[in-house]
Amino acid sequence: MDFSWTAEQLELRASAERFARERLDGDDLSEREREERLSPEAWRSCAEFGVLGLPVPPELGGQGASLLDTVVVLEALGYGCRDNGLLFSVGAHLWSCVLPLLRFGTPEQKERYLPSLCDGSRIGVQAVTETSSGSDALAVRTTATPTPDGHYVLDGVKTFITNAPVADLFIVLAAVPGMPPKSGLCAFLVERDTPGVHVAAPFGKMGLRTSPLSEVSFDGCRVPAEAMLGVRGSGMSVFTTTIEWERSFILAPALGTMRRQVEECVEHARTHQRFGQPIGRNQAVSHRIADMSVRLEAARLLLYRLAWLKDQGKRTTSESAMVKLFVSESFVQSGMAALETFGASGYMTGSPQERDLRDALAGKIYSGTTDIQHNIIAGMLGM
Repeated sequence: MDFSWTAEQLELRASAERFARERLDGDDLSEREREERLSPEAWRSCAEFGVLGLPVPPELGGQGASLLDTVVVLEALGYGCRDNGLLFSVGAHLWSCVLPLLRFGTPEQKERYLPSLCDGSRIGVQAVTETSSGSDALAVRTTATPTPDGHYVLDGVKTFITNAPVADLFIVLAAVPGMPPKSGLCAFLVERDTPGVHVAAPFGKMGLRTSPLSEVSFDGCRVPAEAMLGVRGSGMSVFTTTIEWERSFILAPALGTMRRQVEECVEHARTHQRFGQPIGRNQAVSHRIADMSVRLEAARLLLYRLAWLKDQGKRTTSESAMVKLFVSESFVQSGMAALETFGASGYMTGSPQERDLRDALAGKIYSGTTDIQHNIIAGMLGM
């Protein structure tokens, strides 16, 4: 086992941290949170730095990075950038649209879409969730009806779709009527300006407010057969592959946020005085911060081991669920610990501690709930 970083990885992390501090950690975050809008400038900056296509081969517009190096960059961005919503939108774009297109797309589909997804001129996302289906993809009610002239007509409503208000490309999961759920589920590449696509107004959210979320409906939306991602009936494979990428890596920036929380809590505990001494002299405070550090290191080991395993082409069903479960729970626990350490100032609306805690809570829900991750792990243990 070798737990050391290469010189190239250390420089990559330092470069990503500098980029995040200088280009992404803008002074207008509180204003953008109130307006619940994604920063177009920050998105373009991410594209210029290469974030939006990190694991994509250079010939298709990406950086050709390994998954391990991609995680290094994403953690560094979480450390240097306080806009958790922006980084969540980047993750949704990368793991739910770019990677599935790279994995399942035809050469023509890849050449048509991947360069623009990597350079930021297109924003992508996968539209799966419906009011009657979330983690249960086989329960989708959106239909894809084949026509005699070689098209499919999409009808249905998707909800809670991250990036939908600003997305240019949707990967839509739909079922062919009259076919069994598993063999009839298909994925389609649907451009925003296709007739019959309707994007609703953004939802308001507790956290991740700079990551837009809305409903998307398809009303008689005709797409050619060439828009199918994968083959007919491979929709379940597209979904399961995508959701594993998401639960594996969507929380990678949270490690950077947790590292920043530890550092800020240590500094606060050393300098904030009560009863004539720094509050860090109290075990109740120092032990709480020590636990934050332990959670961070454990989460990092789980995440980077998973990235290494995926780079080796190993099956990671259980490991992915463990990462999603542990990192999401740890993010919430550390956010609560940071708020308690800062006390009243941390509880104020718009403080870094208050914002990070609100943003962390969603991690127990998106990309597969905590309960689903428990089910996966238990199932892999034979229960």
